Amino acid sequence: MLEAASPPLQYRAFAEAAPESARDPEQLIELREAALSYRVPQAIARKQKDTGLWGANLLAPGPVKALGWTEAGTITQYRHLLEMGWGPDARPIRIADRVLFRLLSRDADPALLFEFQKLAKNDPGLALWARTLGRDAAAAALARAGHGEDPRLRGAAHNIATGISNYFRSDQAAKPFKKAQGKTVLDPLATPPSIFAVEMLAFMPGLQRERAGFVVRLATYFSTAAPKRAFSVLAGKKVMPPIFHLLGDPLRADAQGHVPDVPFAVYWLELMARLGVLRQIPSATKVLARLYSECDDDGIWSPKSLRTLPKTVSPVIGHVFPLEGPGKSPAQRQTDITFRLALIARLLGLPLEVA
Repeated sequence: MLEAASPPLQYRAFAEAAPESARDPEQLIELREAALSYRVPQAIARKQKDTGLWGANLLAPGPVKALGWTEAGTITQYRHLLEMGWGPDARPIRIADRVLFRLLSRDADPALLFEFQKLAKNDPGLALWARTLGRDAAAAALARAGHGEDPRLRGAAHNIATGISNYFRSDQAAKPFKKAQGKTVLDPLATPPSIFAVEMLAFMPGLQRERAGFVVRLATYFSTAAPKRAFSVLAGKKVMPPIFHLLGDPLRADAQGHVPDVPFAVYWLELMARLGVLRQIPSATKVLARLYSECDDDGIWSPKSLRTLPKTVSPVIGHVFPLEGPGKSPAQRQTDITFRLALIARLLGLPLEVA
């Protein structure tokens, strides 16, 4: 990692994945300073407005043509800085917090609808959907920044968990679809977990302890195969792609543990490890075993025929992948996944050595 990885990956590998006995305090300080001055997060910080926002939208994980999004929105940029090793004390994080905390209460201010403000003006159903998803997204971002014990976030998190728990017990959980506008859509009454809700829970260990039974039900839910049929999301009068909603296991692994999207897989496995349920989900254990089997004797992820940076088709992981910057070294194809696999091992309590 020190030879090939970007400064943020080097810093996080030593600060979070390496055993404490292997961490040289002076080296950690140097690595942190290098991560903070790295050009990629610096460029993100420069794009932030004085309001604490990035761009004109909130939720965009990146360019999404179907919704007219040309760049990543505030939620993605905020979490991207955190993934790059910036802490909650960094100025861009602190000034964005003000807006994110307002979103937790689903504040009725039309301006807080962001990219949906114009569309939702005469569509209360779309407004409710946008405010609910905005609350989930803000909760995920704030939890990732370490605000898990803030009473405002805890209250919102309990409401989110209760909504999902009620969905698990509802008729919609067995039959989540309906027909609308000539398409198969998610029933507006259905409230399955969003990717934001899962990330929020993953970074709130206190809430996990308080809602232990719910976390077990969540593991059972993600052990169930996702439906194969294509569907859309009906938000008020508008039909949109199902970017953020999760219906069952999203890994789509085959019997040998191969997955079509390795970057998304390691992101998901990290969340499941943080939730403490990875070993309870058959597909997750199978995929993780497959990925570890592809590591060489030094723990470097080295699958056969890796000629380029791994590709992702997931629109929701722009904040976590890639953390590696542009470069010509073949080793840079391996650093992102190697770091995540080491971090997952650390979260699972597996023994790690610094080679």
